[in-house]
Amino acid sequence: MTGKAKPAGAGQDKITIRNLYPEIAGGRYPIKRETDRPLEVTFDLPGVKGARPRLLYRMISPEERRWSSVPMRRSGGITFRGEATLPDPGIYRYTVEVRLPGREPVRYGRELEVYVEPPRARFAAWYELFPRSQGKVEGEHGTFRDTERRLPDIRRMGFNVIYLPPIHPIGKTNRKGKNNSLTAAPGEPGVPWSVGDETGGHTAVHPDLGTLEDFRRFVRSAKRAGFEVALDFTSNCSPDHPWVREHPGWFFYNPDGTIRYAENPPKKYQDVCPLNFYPEDREAMWEAVREIFLFWAANGVGTFRVDNPHTKPDEFWEWLIREVKGVYPETVFLAEAFTDYDHLEELARRGFSQSYSYFTWRTGKNELIEYFLKLTGTYLKEFLRVNCFVNTPDILSEILQQGGKPAFMLRVALAATICPLYGMYSGYELLENEPLVPGKESYLDSEKYQIRVRDWNRPGNIKSYIAKLNRIRERNPALQYYDNLRFFSSTDDAILFYGKVSPDGKNRILTAVNLDPFSAHTGRITVPVELFGFSSDQKYPVRELIGGKPTTWRGREQYVTLDPKKNPAAIWRI
Repeated sequence: MTGKAKPAGAGQDKITIRNLYPEIAGGRYPIKRETDRPLEVTFDLPGVKGARPRLLYRMISPEERRWSSVPMRRSGGITFRGEATLPDPGIYRYTVEVRLPGREPVRYGRELEVYVEPPRARFAAWYELFPRSQGKVEGEHGTFRDTERRLPDIRRMGFNVIYLPPIHPIGKTNRKGKNNSLTAAPGEPGVPWSVGDETGGHTAVHPDLGTLEDFRRFVRSAKRAGFEVALDFTSNCSPDHPWVREHPGWFFYNPDGTIRYAENPPKKYQDVCPLNFYPEDREAMWEAVREIFLFWAANGVGTFRVDNPHTKPDEFWEWLIREVKGVYPETVFLAEAFTDYDHLEELARRGFSQSYSYFTWRTGKNELIEYFLKLTGTYLKEFLRVNCFVNTPDILSEILQQGGKPAFMLRVALAATICPLYGMYSGYELLENEPLVPGKESYLDSEKYQIRVRDWNRPGNIKSYIAKLNRIRERNPALQYYDNLRFFSSTDDAILFYGKVSPDGKNRILTAVNLDPFSAHTGRITVPVELFGFSSDQKYPVRELIGGKPTTWRGREQYVTLDPKKNPAAIWRI
């Protein structure tokens, strides 16, 4: 007797792809990787035997429509793992596919995206300077040639990104004077973020800095010296910007018909007019802003620091970053987003490569641990890279005002070792810490409002200390990654103890920092010897990298004393 035929697929294992990772908001937003860090994907496949899953990926481009693939292996239980090397910057799609003998392949229901960026999106040391202050004569406007002459000194400190505030013509209407006074005296240069005058706007060069060809020469010299040039983009315009005349609908107006100036309460910017990102001709306005980025990218700029992006539409940045990366896929975008933490995350989801962070104000042990565990130990690590600036032209933190040289040393040591991205505004190496008003974060005689000439080798500087930290970063791959940070036990509340291990496991770094700039502290630190393959009573060699002293440790428990007046940090290579 012959039974009835079974329907196709009856009695076969059902293929259900679950828990695919990484995936952000159901695939709504891209994750991020770098060309030197593989894309690793995992998923669960319950109740199926003999599966042959593959990780599929392809770059989004008119030329590349075929999927590349690599096999995925079982990594325990029902979980499969695979990784793909994506050596070229660009926007890629990825998904997974499962095959069983004699059956059609089953693919995951979504195609996800990853922004693949150059390694400097993850590992870089930024140095911010005002070109107009790089001259040697008091009151005389510096030039690109003057800035070029400073490059060797900055490179000796170990920095590899030169960040320039806006280099464009500065408006005259409502120009700010020294220390943010509402009236500028004759000859005062104004604020670089007040862009535009009768000579041009965002694609023009301030004539006192030089010509566009002088800028191109500077970029070439910087790249030969080992720098990437980062340029500030601000969407703000001075009342004298050509767009005010040519496109009045791109701005906001008061009831009396006067053009509205910018505010970021409690701050007021009378010399700046914000753009309206939703005018009647929105498409033309957005394309005009895109052309600014493409113009400077064509002139050698591969990195943009974006001023106040959180006060502009998120959808604009998502569109713009994809547009620019479609032409220059290696471009890196840094978001200056402090005001709203949730918005900081949202901008990273929309495509920003890096973001300023609240590190600048985190000074206590517990708040640092809590903050960095959130950043590096959760799903945020898949798309949010923070850049730990120790200071900015707007931020002279309380600890720097009060803690003197030890505070400057401990903060830069902490930034350089806890995060692969960090930045420093010029003058930090000279220990500049005089506030405009005690207890407030603004600098006295800020370069935002005036030209300053400095002796870059004046006594008491910490240039050699910064150089040593940057050399340690360059020579130890463990410090060049973001999500490998681990915190370990220290019995002293002022000593923060943490470590990093390179992806291949060969480079192992431990760091202890005394967070108190006023007093020496001694604490017992607990070394995670099991992570390094040592037993609890085994001896192992250690070298302290700041002083260069080798020693031998035994077991988990060690004692460390850190005197901030001598050296507030110790960095050990195991």
